[in-house]
Amino acid sequence: MDYGVIHSEIVYEGKVFKVRVDRVRNPSGKEMQADVVEHHGSVTLLPVDHKQLVWFVRQYRHPIRTSLLELPAGTIEAGEDPEMCAIRECREEIGMTPAKLTNLGGCFLAPGYSSEFNHIFLAEDLSAAPLPPDKDEDLNIERIPFQEVKAMLFQGTIKDAKSIVGLTLALQHFQMI
Repeated sequence: MDYGVIHSEIVYEGKVFKVRVDRVRNPSGKEMQADVVEHHGSVTLLPVDHKQLVWFVRQYRHPIRTSLLELPAGTIEAGEDPEMCAIRECREEIGMTPAKLTNLGGCFLAPGYSSEFNHIFLAEDLSAAPLPPDKDEDLNIERIPFQEVKAMLFQGTIKDAKSIVGLTLALQHFQMI
């Protein structure tokens, strides 16, 4: 199945992503427009401490005009290794660094319009090592017992897609589902 790009133009360039408009021809010859968010990718962390508490952040998300309970996450900088990004984000968002980082997998967050791939890491053996948070972030840290998190996941309490995928991969990793 071959899709050909007839024309491509960057129409917006921000600090985290670019927006590109492509004119595409599908295999049957039909032309269509594709609006694409170009993104370097991101990481999501599932920090679990020695008491089996999962560290979350609660933060306001303006597009939906509410706060969400989410696993810590962040954007990979151009050329940055996902694992190094995961350690940096863990330090920025919850003030902890993991001695053990396990890659649980990943997923495309919105492949219908974005190239963003999210790498998901289990972060264990946490110790204090804070970095200053991003200037535009106002995060509240919440620590929740793993068993309670599992119930919250299956009750639909957690609404953030990257957190749902991360928690599901962690449950599989620990063979709890």
